[in-house]
Amino acid sequence: MSREHINPMQWHQAMGVARQVSARIFRDGGSAAEALAAFGITASADQSPDWSRAVEVIAESLCGQGQVRPAMKRAA
Repeated sequence: MSREHINPMQWHQAMGVARQVSARIFRDGGSAAEALAAFGITASADQSPDWSRAVEVIAESLCGQGQVRPAMKRAA
């Protein structure tokens, strides 16, 4: 998956948030799958995510790459 179209500053901020939230979940005894679930992301059943991949997936979702956003409404 290519991240070339994402603003580097946005990616940096998203990675920071994803790392911070994942660290808190890890500190409380949670798993990487629970970190993904906290953002509404379902882990695939055939593989359990590791922490580094979970952080990347969370950052991608924060940048909006992993989801389809509805069209914005124009102001009147």
